[in-house]
Amino acid sequence: MAVRGPARFGPWQWLLAAGGAAAAVWDAGADVWVAVGYARAGRPGCAALGLGLWAAGCAARQACSWLWFRSDPPALRPEPSRRLLAALHLLQLGFLYRCVRALRLGWRLCRTEATEEERNHMAFLTHDISMLRLFETFLENAPQLALLLYSVLRSNKAEPSQGMGICTAFLCVTWSLLDYHQSLRSFLQDKYEMGWGSSVIYFLWNLFLLCPRILALALFALLWPYGVAVHFPLVWLAMFLWVSLQGTDFMESPGPEQLYRAMVAVILYFSWFNVAPGRTLHRSVIYHSFILVDSTLLTLAWLWGHPPEEQHPLLIPALWAALPCYLLGLLLRVTYYGWLHPNVQAQLRSRGDEVDANGRADGRADGAVEFRSISEPCELRSVSEPVLVNSRLRCLARSHFPLSVLAEPHLLNGTAAV
Repeated sequence: MAVRGPARFGPWQWLLAAGGAAAAVWDAGADVWVAVGYARAGRPGCAALGLGLWAAGCAARQACSWLWFRSDPPALRPEPSRRLLAALHLLQLGFLYRCVRALRLGWRLCRTEATEEERNHMAFLTHDISMLRLFETFLENAPQLALLLYSVLRSNKAEPSQGMGICTAFLCVTWSLLDYHQSLRSFLQDKYEMGWGSSVIYFLWNLFLLCPRILALALFALLWPYGVAVHFPLVWLAMFLWVSLQGTDFMESPGPEQLYRAMVAVILYFSWFNVAPGRTLHRSVIYHSFILVDSTLLTLAWLWGHPPEEQHPLLIPALWAALPCYLLGLLLRVTYYGWLHPNVQAQLRSRGDEVDANGRADGRADGAVEFRSISEPCELRSVSEPVLVNSRLRCLARSHFPLSVLAEPHLLNGTAAV
């Protein structure tokens, strides 16, 4: 039985894509505004650090975008020449160029009846944009969030630019995680689509787990500003080794794969991120236990070492709320993976289906989620016409959702092998 291809791209999806592109421009403007505020307040070090984090996030995003353009199949390579495309990435405009391409194609899909090839093309573009946004968010917004909170705690007051920056950073980080997870779910059939309820739960548990982590880092920086320069490399190195031991295979060659692992290690410094297939329960328990112990030690170091004369009237209540916030985040995470995750839905459906002595009647593994089809029957398509699929995000989707080998085609650099 044929399975449906990518979901329809409608006006609502186009508006969300346009909002994401606008948010990228707004975020860059907010970063400059915050840096100018630091400079006017006589704190050039914070201004330089904020701009440095922005530059690092942009550079990593542009590097991945350029590497992906080079490895994409010919049918998806953009119209400009390679030199012009390289110039756009050197000018930090490669991500916006991707957004503009996606918006142009999406506008056409909203106004006319789209073919399956066009919907495949649109899904390919949006998946890459989602992944690039996630990388930049954790390389830029998450560290800036800790810096902003440190500045507010140090001065005991919040400037308008700092308040806007904190709200924007929290929203960007948690929204990028939700958008990334929705991109992974887009590879599944319609019955596994992420509803509003599960989206809210997913958004909240990431927010509640992130807040205590950022607070602990800001408190440690308040006590020992240069200590973060020691703490981050040590934890990052541990996370990098952990990711390397899991044997990731995301990029096209070994060199870029090391760049990917380095960026994932930065994400893991702040939030959970699954990169390897198989059961994640044990890995998740190890990770959250490590982060909880690490954040607790950072907080206890501040409580033990901060001068008694320093007054932070709102900080003590925030500290008392940090642990319940983290535990609430873990509870919401258990709720999501216990009742709202596609794996659970697939297992519930499998109990009501007839199975023969060897397993499922349709040949799939018991409890495996059903992915969308990325290829048409051979009698309807020429062997020389591969159907496009984003193998990078599909690889990560396989890490999140169990999939029968019989249901998984072989992928070659963005195309389905035939």
